[in-house]
Amino acid sequence: MSAAPVLVWFRNDLRIDDHRALAAAARQGPVVGIFLHCPGQWRDHGHGANRLDFLRRGVSALADDLGGLNIPLLQRDIGDFAAAPDALSDIAATLGARQLHFNHDYPLDEAGRDRAVIRTLEARGVEVTGHHDGVAFAPGELLTGQGEPYKVFTPFSRAWHRHLDAERLALSPRPRVQAPLTIAGEPLPPLPAMPDEPVVGSRWPAGRRAAEERLSRFLRYRGRHYKTQRDFPAVAGTSELSPYLALGMLSHRQCLQAVLAENHGQLAEGDAGLAAWVNELVWREFYRHIVAAFPAVCRYRAFQPHTEALAWRDDEPAFQAWCEGRTGYPIVDAAMRQLVTHGWMHNRLRMITAMFLSKHLLIDWRRGEAFFMRHLVDGDFCANNGGWQWAASTGTDAAPYFRIFNPTTQSKRFDPDGQFIADLVPELSKVAPKQRHDPSEATRRTQGYPAPIVDHKAARQRALDAFSALQR
Repeated sequence: MSAAPVLVWFRNDLRIDDHRALAAAARQGPVVGIFLHCPGQWRDHGHGANRLDFLRRGVSALADDLGGLNIPLLQRDIGDFAAAPDALSDIAATLGARQLHFNHDYPLDEAGRDRAVIRTLEARGVEVTGHHDGVAFAPGELLTGQGEPYKVFTPFSRAWHRHLDAERLALSPRPRVQAPLTIAGEPLPPLPAMPDEPVVGSRWPAGRRAAEERLSRFLRYRGRHYKTQRDFPAVAGTSELSPYLALGMLSHRQCLQAVLAENHGQLAEGDAGLAAWVNELVWREFYRHIVAAFPAVCRYRAFQPHTEALAWRDDEPAFQAWCEGRTGYPIVDAAMRQLVTHGWMHNRLRMITAMFLSKHLLIDWRRGEAFFMRHLVDGDFCANNGGWQWAASTGTDAAPYFRIFNPTTQSKRFDPDGQFIADLVPELSKVAPKQRHDPSEATRRTQGYPAPIVDHKAARQRALDAFSALQR
């Protein structure tokens, strides 16, 4: 091997197309990829079997894609983030590498890991370059007129669209096939035993090809109807791209470029459905800026500090009923059963179930956040934390504390025929469609479906009282 290899450290960016770090490294010399497995850290972060199974399959697909470019992928099981600096340093020393490239992660532990890697490798003569690949704007680039990070989405979104330019949207080229190296790729280390078995199955094929195909199908068949259909869980109206974005099998730039091609060069205007979907991608970036600027949220603290004093209830039976989908509110139970059996939940239902736990049951939102992360195939700390704090009225752009979804009203509005309920709550599948939203006591008894564990009106008042008692 004549030239020293250039290392690329893959993390939540499991693709070869439009990959800032990979493209930069390929311009410098022959590339060797690295993936570090951190099962202990992943467990500590609450990742469950669905996400880890999807990750495993994604890394396998990445290894195949890299192999087609003659780029080996070295894999190490290092246990936790603290071992990353020495592991990468050892690989660099063994191969004689003098450069390492990676794409930035923004949560607190990941950012700390990366700083430690930079310190260790640069002290040993290895140049380390981080790239802002997962966002259009690096944290700190978009600031308010007072020079502070945005805390509210709408002005952030306006600034995002205003400053977006062609360079930030440009796709990085896939590396050319390089000459074969004498370094062989390595097989995936075995995954640790998990408390749950993955349930995602064939619903979520992993890898960039699957991601790109799903993006193409969404834009061809659903994208223009996204705004009108995205809130109806019985309708296939969402992109279902969140797992692929969470693990970087698809980049946000690929999504935005696809929208530009479909929407006559526009992102914020033009087709309402496509513009609404772009807005969701901006939300995703907004939450990354939040975790970088306000690291307390990475320590499971409320974004709005005064809400830390909220008098959450300790009600284990109610929490278990919520987890198991037996609250007696059909739309809540259907949603929770979808999460546990499919490893995914429709976004409208994420709001309904999160607000039910944090407002109707007045149970600490952090317990629900952790339960979601344990089951979601698209478990992403930034988005999951942001969504839960929104629902619990503790976060950025939080729903006002007095906004408390009525589950029955939400059910009638977004599942009008009760089809989603019938599919996920078989006890109610033979009940007349209009009666599935709030079955009578007799129907519940004959069908074996539980009574509501809490009265909506009383629970709403209890939540209002708890929030009203907070001192700002």
